[in-house]
Amino acid sequence: MKTTRLAPRRAPQAAPLWRMHALAACCLAAWAMPQMALAQSAPNTPAAPAVPAVPAPAKPAAPIVAGPIVAGGEAPTVVISVTQVEQPAFDLPASVDVITGAQLRAGRGVNLSESLSRVPGLQIQDRQNYAQDLQISSRGFGARSTFGIRGIRLYADGIPATMPDGQGQVSHFALSSAGRVEVLRGPFSALYGNSAGGVISIFSEEGEPGLTMTPSVNAGSFNSWRIGAKAAGASGNVNYLLDWGLFSTDGYRDHSAARRESENARFKVKLSDATTLTWTINHLDMPNSQDPLGLTRAQATDNPRQADASAYTFNTRKRLTQTQTGFALDHAVTPNDSVRLTAYAGERGITQFQAIPVAAQASPSHPGGVIDLGRYYQGMDARYIRRGFLADGAYTLTAGVAYDRLDEARRGYQNFIGTTTGVQGALRRDEGNRANTFDQYLQGEWQALPRWRLSAGVRNSRVSINSVDRYFALGNGNDSGAVVYRATTPVGGLVYSLTGNVNLYATAGRGFETPTLNEIAYRLNGSGLNFGLQPAVSRQYEAGVKMHFGATLVNAAVFSTRTRNEIVVLSNSGGRSIFQNAGRTSREGFELSASTRVGEQISLYAAYTLVNARYREDFLTCVITTCATPTVLVPAGSRLPGVPQSSLYAEVQWRAKGAGPAVALEMRRVGSVPVDDRNTDSAAGYTVFNARIGWEQRSAGWTFNEFFRIDNLLDKQYIGSVIVNESNGRFFEPSPGRNYLAGVSAAYKF
Repeated sequence: MKTTRLAPRRAPQAAPLWRMHALAACCLAAWAMPQMALAQSAPNTPAAPAVPAVPAPAKPAAPIVAGPIVAGGEAPTVVISVTQVEQPAFDLPASVDVITGAQLRAGRGVNLSESLSRVPGLQIQDRQNYAQDLQISSRGFGARSTFGIRGIRLYADGIPATMPDGQGQVSHFALSSAGRVEVLRGPFSALYGNSAGGVISIFSEEGEPGLTMTPSVNAGSFNSWRIGAKAAGASGNVNYLLDWGLFSTDGYRDHSAARRESENARFKVKLSDATTLTWTINHLDMPNSQDPLGLTRAQATDNPRQADASAYTFNTRKRLTQTQTGFALDHAVTPNDSVRLTAYAGERGITQFQAIPVAAQASPSHPGGVIDLGRYYQGMDARYIRRGFLADGAYTLTAGVAYDRLDEARRGYQNFIGTTTGVQGALRRDEGNRANTFDQYLQGEWQALPRWRLSAGVRNSRVSINSVDRYFALGNGNDSGAVVYRATTPVGGLVYSLTGNVNLYATAGRGFETPTLNEIAYRLNGSGLNFGLQPAVSRQYEAGVKMHFGATLVNAAVFSTRTRNEIVVLSNSGGRSIFQNAGRTSREGFELSASTRVGEQISLYAAYTLVNARYREDFLTCVITTCATPTVLVPAGSRLPGVPQSSLYAEVQWRAKGAGPAVALEMRRVGSVPVDDRNTDSAAGYTVFNARIGWEQRSAGWTFNEFFRIDNLLDKQYIGSVIVNESNGRFFEPSPGRNYLAGVSAAYKF
């Protein structure tokens, strides 16, 4: 790992994105409309695959003996998250799970937390707060984040939802039109570059021949409801999807109302037998998401539904809009060679009012209590894929380059005018930031012997961050600066087929995580960016077994990750979070998932995770408001905050024969969660049960689906998530008691 400081560049500029949207739409429409008209007289053809099928080499490849381990149901037999090309998950030395579209829509279809809790190794908590993103961690990576999602790479139809500096979000993921979500953990995540402690990729569903229109509605507790409409189909050489949804809730807690409108569209055009062009575009608008803030233990015990008083004083809230679009061109050059070119661009705007006391903003270097953020991002990925034979063993080789760029216009304002709070006041921060990544990667798989399969890869990454300060005042000088981080992350794995139904594997790799723009924003003494903060570097190891016997699938893995220069909070007060490197940490554990069927009507699924995540070295931190030097010890052996030591998800489902209902009972058990680095308090472990029932009817082109579910069946009072290292002791975010949801959809196929 190498770090280089640079002189500041000029402030980054970003052109409006609407021009690109309009140009892209006009070009695609001008080309596609004649093609669709000509195709009406041609017979319907199946939808093109996500990656154009590459004809097999001259010799037959090794047989595929089974499909992937699936998180509780039927799923695609291949995944692309591990090797960047379609591969059977059973044959790969990695832990990867698939959540199907049907599972994603078994609830409200708004948050990933509704369905991804069934994935082993993944902790995903609904904060009951739409002004903050979900709290997601993968084998302990990302648990410390109090803003956005850290330590996990996120993708929506191939477009990164993680910015070049490593911070991401999933609020724009369109679950109502998703075909599947792939979740990758372990060493092979490092092949995605910076902050890849795990990978979550969502893929829009394919349209079927003809046209299917699907309106839907659901409603439940806390005056929550969602309405949606979807059109999907395929005609000739065009496959398309259009999806719209509107969600509204008063929220479980006081001062937590939110509204979300989203649109997602994808058009896939088969230009020739060898070439496919895919265009995706989506938009998200969240005009006013109220923030109830966290609660102290006393507040959470007394009334878990309340909001902290400061949430009303400053009317804490968030406004968010996002629009992005991307193109992917897949072309088979020869029967054994193909290329894929991807380009994308987007913009995201955020205005957030925080509960920062007026007195704390008196310092000349304080950024104020209102964040006004405009982010403009773009990038490309070009890869070459070769399939062939080496020493009579089939191989796949992928080589590529990726470039991503983020231009950020950040302003800060006081959250008061005179004695009136919760309004935008005087300017206190004005800067232009830029983050770039330029990566080169190479990876491949080789069936070296009939029972042995080798997988390996390497990625070379360069991450540059540049900030230009435009706000100057007495006591607040020029804080401009720049820094460059470099890393090379190799990964290797081996699969041994013990039998046709049992695969053993072992994997090792190296990963890294750079500080984000938010994490280098402040330093403990003086003003200016915290360029002393170094990337965290990890070494990951995993060994496991995958078994497939008839209707029974089992996946078990043990893992160990050792990290140096872990990035942790040094001081957190007055709206300023200052970070430091804490030395060495370890994350060790075990994952197990299993699914089976009992007869034709009963299916069972369970996923268990054990994670022992701890600091391996002492370090010092601050716990008081004014702290010139950290003096409080965090002893070695302390647990990493935000990481439960164990979790268990189990589900039993009974489906009636014929047109009868399907009934399921879910159980989720989560262990205790420490709230800060010193482990001074923790959220107690909990067990909750959920029940659901669904029906489906088909008649004359119509398909009707109804469902009803009860969450927290036994009305358990518990803390669903924690705000790590919250300076005011407001660590706790309570989850609702017993609550209800019902929904119906009606699909008509023309």
